[in-house]
Amino acid sequence: MVNNDKSQYLIPLMGLNLDELKEVATDNGLPAFQGAQIAKWIYEKRVSTIEEMTNLSKEARNRLTSKYCVGCTSADTQSSSADGTIKYLFSSSDGNAVESVYIPEDDRATLCISSQKGCKMNCLFCMTGKQGFHGNLSANEILNQIVSVPQSQSLTNVVFMGMGEPMDNYDAVMKTIEILTAKWGFGWSPKRITVSSIGKLDNLKRLIEKSSVHIAISVHSPYHTERLSLMPVENAYPIADVVELLKNYDFAHQRRLSVEYIMWNNLNDDLEHAEALAKLLRRTGARVNLIKFHSIPGVKLMPSTPEKMIQFREFLNSRGLICTIRRSRGEDIMAACGMLAGKSKH
Repeated sequence: MVNNDKSQYLIPLMGLNLDELKEVATDNGLPAFQGAQIAKWIYEKRVSTIEEMTNLSKEARNRLTSKYCVGCTSADTQSSSADGTIKYLFSSSDGNAVESVYIPEDDRATLCISSQKGCKMNCLFCMTGKQGFHGNLSANEILNQIVSVPQSQSLTNVVFMGMGEPMDNYDAVMKTIEILTAKWGFGWSPKRITVSSIGKLDNLKRLIEKSSVHIAISVHSPYHTERLSLMPVENAYPIADVVELLKNYDFAHQRRLSVEYIMWNNLNDDLEHAEALAKLLRRTGARVNLIKFHSIPGVKLMPSTPEKMIQFREFLNSRGLICTIRRSRGEDIMAACGMLAGKSKH
């Protein structure tokens, strides 16, 4: 991948869909079919420069190079965890960086990607929310996280679980999914993609109906008042309403619905909460992921004990739910769930 100071003045081609690339071709005096050729170079062959698109004439490449770039930029820094997790930091021209996390495990290689610089949701337990909101990422900036990591070609899964709320940047996230799954794009199965959300109802409904990706919902408490104290978004999008929406769709077959549930000591980790959660999720087909809380500065919440997490899991399993405890990864490099807070490059 290349970093070029001049590229900030050029229009990135990566992140454009097929119709837009055909328009680029015709706007620059090329036949429309060469837009499909450009798509193949970018998304299938993963070139990093227009000069590598050798089935375009030299004149056409020169014309395109004067206005456009592929739009691939390498990560500025990376940090490696003792458990094999790697965190990548990508800077941007406005000084607000974003982070992605590569998580290898057995026969899976997952990349956790960001959709925003910071986040508006301000969840009590999340470092990303503590930094405030600094803007949406473009489809180019989201895809760049995927194509620029050294493990790009061996990735088996991508999860939108990094910085930001994906449904607060709906258009760019959907465009990224289109490019990842289209035959003219990466050609991935949508089952390789999971989108996490706090439950922004209007865009969540659109996502479910316009794509076939897996869905993950951040719940963390089955009780309105308690969830509101943890997640201000509960005021606008109560979890009860989110679950009612989800009951309208089939998650019993190929498509998976999962619930994310961070556990805090003596707050939401007793069997009363487990019973209420089981009742809330009835007839949704949801699987439950129990997540260890990773302590962050300025927050007095404490992680639940392993014993309580196991007891909670076993109770939910006894109620017919598939419940697992997610293995914590990358905590030593601040890459675990809730710990991403991209630092500006200085």
